[in-house]
Amino acid sequence: MVSSVFSMGLVGIDAFLVSVESDISKGLPSFDIVGLPDASVKESRDRVRSALKNSDFEFPIRRIIVNLAPADTKKIGPIYDLPILISILQSSGQISIFEPSKSAFIGELSLSGDLKGVNGILPMVYSSKKLGIENVFLPSENAQEASIIDGINIFPCSSVIDIYNHFSEVKKIDKYKRIMFKESEKTYDLDFSQVKGQYDAKRALEVAAAGGHNILLIGPPGSGKSMLAKRMSSIMPSMSIEEKIETTKIYSVVGMLSKDDPVVSERPYRAPHHTISPAGLTGGGTNPRPGEISLAHNGILFLDEFPEFSRSSLEALRQPLEEGYVTISRVNSSVSYPSSFLLIASMNPCPCGYYGHPKRQCTCSFRSVQKYLSRVSGPLLDRIDLHIEVPPVDFEHISSSEVCEESSKIRERVNKARKLQYERYGNSMCNSMLNPESDQSFELDEKCRKILQISFEKMNLSARGYNKILRISRTIADLDNQDKILQEHIMEAIQYRTLDKKYWGNN
Repeated sequence: MVSSVFSMGLVGIDAFLVSVESDISKGLPSFDIVGLPDASVKESRDRVRSALKNSDFEFPIRRIIVNLAPADTKKIGPIYDLPILISILQSSGQISIFEPSKSAFIGELSLSGDLKGVNGILPMVYSSKKLGIENVFLPSENAQEASIIDGINIFPCSSVIDIYNHFSEVKKIDKYKRIMFKESEKTYDLDFSQVKGQYDAKRALEVAAAGGHNILLIGPPGSGKSMLAKRMSSIMPSMSIEEKIETTKIYSVVGMLSKDDPVVSERPYRAPHHTISPAGLTGGGTNPRPGEISLAHNGILFLDEFPEFSRSSLEALRQPLEEGYVTISRVNSSVSYPSSFLLIASMNPCPCGYYGHPKRQCTCSFRSVQKYLSRVSGPLLDRIDLHIEVPPVDFEHISSSEVCEESSKIRERVNKARKLQYERYGNSMCNSMLNPESDQSFELDEKCRKILQISFEKMNLSARGYNKILRISRTIADLDNQDKILQEHIMEAIQYRTLDKKYWGNN
């Protein structure tokens, strides 16, 4: 007898429907799984056999073939243990699934028949709903995460016996109550009010947060570059529901969600060490997994000591910075992960750190300074919107008792600017994602156009650099609550693109 139940499979953070078919026929006893399973799926045979026997079910001593359709898509992980077992039970007549076309089964089995939690539940449940599945049976451990998705019934199961009792109508499984997104604002221990001086850098970071612009901080050791970057999260705009779900899907696939709070409700902050490999940064592996740039999706990626990263790691950032996603290709598959992040890069101006310092003398040769700066290539530098010099803090500022502006006030302005952008573009789009030529909000009057033309010619800007100045200008206008880009907005935006000429202009 042939039986079939539904499950889900994962490709990146996208899920697809899997039909788990089993056929029990006469012949020499065997248990085969077909349909392009990986090693962990093939090992399901032993887990399913033990789980059936230890749950007091009969394991058919006959020829068993399990097919995972579609057969041309690779199946990965232990998520198919439960649907394989249910399919065999149904095929052998030990259980009857009512309305099997409306239910999906996901879960890993222990040898005793208990269910264990699996990674990637959120994208699988999300896709199940879109595909018309009404009921999902999964491990109790994953129920809270799955309940984020509205409009689908979640049935948490502790063991195979729970499912048997449910369909035998001995004891029904209660539907899991959906959790709601938390809207409360997080309090941050690290606040911009703790940073003395550096008003220009703070303003640039505010502009970067408001428009989603990448930023490079360059200055001597101890000037506060890392201190500023670590406090960037405290002024980032609140996440939309769509951003929360998309980010949570990535963390679900990697298995990095908290059991107590399975929703990523605050923008991620990732700060990998400069020894990270290109695969660790962009993602990779035999079965490609998200890297740091995808874990920073909708959040911040802070790369301290920027030139110390390997050249291949830095150049791997080019496509994600431009496109907002990264594609990892292998012989058997190609996976794309979203990677729309705000890059904060910080660096010293030379190996000793004091090139251009107003009071301390640089000990590096001119050639070593050139070599150090050239580790950051021109094309990569061109993709970073704002270039900010962070000078050393003088005694007057660092010893001052002046109360600096708190992050909460800056965040209010950032949220207002982002709200204007969402209302203008929709779909959680911000200024850094837009093509200025295709939107009327980037239109300039004759005076602004003339200023931009002079800057374009004198600074030898690329087309990308020109567009970035327009995007930054639009963000500054939004912070000022202005419908049109004014001259002062253009002038401020231009000054954020001049630093590369100072340090890299003669290289």
